Amino acid sequence: MQMNPKRQATLNAMLSNFLLSMAAIVLSLIAAAVIMLTVGYNPIKAYLALYDGAFGSVNAVSNTLSKSIPLIFTGLAFAFASKGGMFNIGGEGQLYVGALASTAVAIALGNTPKFIILPAAILAGMLAGGLLGGFVGVAKAKLHLNEVIVAIMVNYIASLLTSFFVNGPMKAAKSMTAQSDLVPSSALLQKIMPKTQLTTALYIALAAVVIIYFFFKKTRAGYNIRVVGENLFAAQASGVNKTMVIILTMGASGAIAALAGVTEVLGKYGRFIDGFSPGFGFTGIAVAVLGNNNPFGIILTAILFGALDSGALKMSYIAGISANMVMVIQGLVILFVATPQIVQWMNKKGGKKLGKS
Repeated sequence: MQMNPKRQATLNAMLSNFLLSMAAIVLSLIAAAVIMLTVGYNPIKAYLALYDGAFGSVNAVSNTLSKSIPLIFTGLAFAFASKGGMFNIGGEGQLYVGALASTAVAIALGNTPKFIILPAAILAGMLAGGLLGGFVGVAKAKLHLNEVIVAIMVNYIASLLTSFFVNGPMKAAKSMTAQSDLVPSSALLQKIMPKTQLTTALYIALAAVVIIYFFFKKTRAGYNIRVVGENLFAAQASGVNKTMVIILTMGASGAIAALAGVTEVLGKYGRFIDGFSPGFGFTGIAVAVLGNNNPFGIILTAILFGALDSGALKMSYIAGISANMVMVIQGLVILFVATPQIVQWMNKKGGKKLGKS
């Protein structure tokens, strides 16, 4: 039985993207190995230690998954905006304001029942991130400003604003570091594995993946976003309100990104700590691009980046290689995969502007 040509083309594209991602990972590992050999280290020993640190025990796997969770959220946020033809580089700011808002609400509600305080804290964080993302959407849709430039500026404002609060009115009493008071225990996410940082945030991340996948596959709103992203003129001709779609898409993307900060605060730290993100918002872009903006692909690439981070310490003390080598590997992955696709996206945007003019 012959397969539908459209379905066959889709499967071929998926296979091509998968092979491209695998090739990028292999090439990045080879390139990193060459660097290690050049400076006198054993790459095989380093990679075995890296693997053991990431997957060598139940605790190692749990910590790898824990480090993957914020990257799943920021990757999903970037992918969501990309479906609408937008480049949400503001995930870092959105996760910071989301984390601060959830912390403030959890502390304000005090020792209320878990079924009230936990959903309220999560929703407050999502609302804060959504408003910040929606602001970028308004700037693009109403003022015709470039969303990348606006988001970069907003990132600085958001991170500095949260820093002000935990250095000032929200700072924990007698604390030497910039951090808030602890949130009530009833606001904390439950641990899946004892003595690890893996919490039920994993279930929230997996639920988000499934919901977003079916949202774009089965709903009218998801279809409208894809139409605006693929062909703005066709969307206008079919009666889609592009202004509203852009604003809501960026707002939803911001709310998803905020979950990265919310789950870090309510799952790992139990409080807001100034500068807690090592760049989840930016790494999420690479995760999304490597996963071809597919929600399930994002899970795999987030685990890859989480494994690199989780195994870095063991690689450092077993093989004697700086943990910063992991950042080199991540950078090489981005170089081999993300850069060509970003350039392609920029060319596509440039073609649209030329066509419009």
